[in-house]
Amino acid sequence: MNGTTDAKLNVLWLQSAGCGGCSISLLNAEAPDLHGALETAGARFLWHPSLSEETGAEVLAIFKRCLSGETRLDVLCVEGAMLRGPNGSGKFHLLSGSGEPMMHWVKQLAAVARYTLAIGSCAAFGGINISQGNPTGACGLQYERDLVGGLLGADYRSGAGMPVINVAGCPTHPNWVTETLTLLALGELPLDQLDSFNRPRHYADHLVHHGCPRNEYYEFKASAEKSSDLGCLMENMGCKGTQAHADCNIRLWNGEGSCPRGGYACISCTEPGFEDPGHPFAQTPKFAGIPIGLPTDMPKAWFVALASLSKSATPKRVRENAHADHLVVPPAVKKTRLK
Repeated sequence: MNGTTDAKLNVLWLQSAGCGGCSISLLNAEAPDLHGALETAGARFLWHPSLSEETGAEVLAIFKRCLSGETRLDVLCVEGAMLRGPNGSGKFHLLSGSGEPMMHWVKQLAAVARYTLAIGSCAAFGGINISQGNPTGACGLQYERDLVGGLLGADYRSGAGMPVINVAGCPTHPNWVTETLTLLALGELPLDQLDSFNRPRHYADHLVHHGCPRNEYYEFKASAEKSSDLGCLMENMGCKGTQAHADCNIRLWNGEGSCPRGGYACISCTEPGFEDPGHPFAQTPKFAGIPIGLPTDMPKAWFVALASLSKSATPKRVRENAHADHLVVPPAVKKTRLK
């Protein structure tokens, strides 16, 4: 995995508090696969906790060579939240073999990295670790939920003058990571290609709603009432695909899947604070029968008017299929030749 010594991008990957799901997701990269993507980008891992052979003192030696400048550190990738507890000491997470808190190593390495990437929503915003009162003092690299700051502080800039690049998701799509690395290798990820939460716009300028196979049901507000129904998951089942910034239904996962395609509501895992929605994930909170979480850019009055009109115009086929677990009524066959 370490590749050649003349790589365009030397990538060091650290894993902090998290499940390791982003690394597991990364291994599912395809067209090209992970090895092909790294080779195409001219990138190599200086070290990855799951993919590299070095352990113990060998790993610490790699870190020290980066800090001294002996080894060029182009990209520091951090997966998992930073644990600052107890009492700001960081001792809830010590880097094995070093006796030092992981957050100290991250601060030092981020200071010499040309680019710093937060891989996943835990590293970006705190993620699951920050929920339920945040007893471990977890935070992201440059955000704590949606507040700028985090471990490195609001003013942090990498060697290339960039803030932390937040490749958010729980987990991240593997191609979000490989494309970001490729763009950095080509010098084509300037600041204006990051959104307001410093997520790469090549995936964050989309909504999960875009390309959703349930969009016909959404248009007519033909809503699912249980998880096995084919209908739209927004009105009753908690789906936030109309608010979540990601291209999950365009890019797909493992070549064919996404949460809504699998029958589960989008929980908006690329957004800060998704871990504490204030209600069960698979339930849509409402006020006076109207969902509280309306689609992005949609005024409430327009939504109410359009929803009422759409429901009144719902074709029988769409209505019956929405409440079934398989296609009950197929589309009518009509001649479509132009005259």
